[in-house]
Amino acid sequence: MEKIGPEVHYEKASFIHSSVHLYGKILLEDGVSIWPQAVMRAESDEIMIGRHSNIQDFVMIHVGEKTGVHIGAYCSITHHCVIHGATIEDNCLIGIGARVTDACVVGRNSIVAGGSFLKEGTIIPENSIVVGTPGKVIRTQNNWVSNRYNAWIYQKNALAYAQGSDRIWADANYQKEAEAEMQRLKNEFLKSQEAESRGAGED
Repeated sequence: MEKIGPEVHYEKASFIHSSVHLYGKILLEDGVSIWPQAVMRAESDEIMIGRHSNIQDFVMIHVGEKTGVHIGAYCSITHHCVIHGATIEDNCLIGIGARVTDACVVGRNSIVAGGSFLKEGTIIPENSIVVGTPGKVIRTQNNWVSNRYNAWIYQKNALAYAQGSDRIWADANYQKEAEAEMQRLKNEFLKSQEAESRGAGED
């Protein structure tokens, strides 16, 4: 049975596994999924998880001494990550076992590679790929498509788990739907880039 404190608001979440522990002031927005053995504690400040983000197995999220945790929309916080008093902006992927510490900010559309460590106060610009200990930006790249796709995958899985199905990824119909979603995201991204280019040309 999950342990969920009285100040946790999770009514709009898609899926919360029975083994999670959520304590303190926590807001889970529309479509959030929380996977096995995840733990969140907000004894001070607050933890906010944006819409359609997923908090995967064995993730630990804890507020800092002076900072809460704010995770944006369409983020994937993957297995065994630690997020401590940090901000993760929209459309980010934090790789397996990465640690992001107090007052860090990871800009939107970024990827933090598995095993990386972001020391306190690190600011990562948007559209970055971060690697290492301490984590450093090794490339500027807009990861919107891949990160939104990963969030979509977990959203579909969460809805399936909520209905008692744990094999949706093996279903042939799902595979076709996933291919269509990837193409849709690519098309949406290209249109947004074209619109930005036209806007820049008019300045």
